[in-house]
Amino acid sequence: MTEPATSTPIGVVLVDDHAMFRRGVRAELEAAGAGVLQVLAEASDVDEAVRAVAAHRPAVVLLDVHLPGGGGVEVMRRSHEPGTRFLALSVSDAAEDVIGTIRGGARGYVTKTITGVELVAAITRVAEGDAVFSPRLAGFVLDAFAGSIELAAVDEDLDRLTEREREVMRLIARGYAYKEVAKELFISIKTVETHMSSVLRKLQLSSRHELARWASDRRLL
Repeated sequence: MTEPATSTPIGVVLVDDHAMFRRGVRAELEAAGAGVLQVLAEASDVDEAVRAVAAHRPAVVLLDVHLPGGGGVEVMRRSHEPGTRFLALSVSDAAEDVIGTIRGGARGYVTKTITGVELVAAITRVAEGDAVFSPRLAGFVLDAFAGSIELAAVDEDLDRLTEREREVMRLIARGYAYKEVAKELFISIKTVETHMSSVLRKLQLSSRHELARWASDRRLL
């Protein structure tokens, strides 16, 4: 009797600088994607990610946007495996992050509010060659092509901030308390306060209320 053919699991490399988050995502993928996906390796920064992609040649790299060593776009720039596609998984849903990542070569962009089942479906679609976005993020991409988002001015302002300061800025601007930001980013409250002071100084703002208005005007929320 002939054995039924079995499909090869989709190989995934998981890239994020937070070990606790990587463990959580891996557990979700292994539970929701059993038999469909296989996590081949993990990486916490750009150099590790580039080495993992070259060594394992995954079908999909699940890639955080803000990484030590140059960010997710740098990983894509330095990776040269023709069969590998990139899916961004980020806490940020800001227009310039979404558009910059897609311009850098990603096939899709989803946020960290996604469920395990949804993430498995997104990875599968990207592996098959589809582009995957949530409706709101897809709107950013369409707006950019239509010319209704002026990215140059936004980029100039954001270039003053480090990647971590950008993450803190967006969460504070959305109304998160310092304690909530610390929990979300796996850092101390004191570190959040330090980053917030630096953000206000660099952007020449005097309060979190001004920061919220600044971010809203630039469609960063």
